[in-house]
Amino acid sequence: MTEQTKTRTAFTRDDRGILNNWAIEPKMYVEQGESRFGFTEYAELVNGRLAMVGFVALIAIELVTGKGFLQIIG
Repeated sequence: MTEQTKTRTAFTRDDRGILNNWAIEPKMYVEQGESRFGFTEYAELVNGRLAMVGFVALIAIELVTGKGFLQIIG
């Protein structure tokens, strides 16, 4: 008696020979992505970008009002 190896495909046939495309369910997995909290590279990128936006906004305010930042706040 010889054993036949059956390859596993996404398409199977039932007893009547009808093709069934959804016979095998896909494996579920969750991507283990990079953490978004703490001292991560992403947090440092966001921090740097916000600092640049704040600095440009400060310069724009000084140009529009004609006063320095210290004169404006106090």
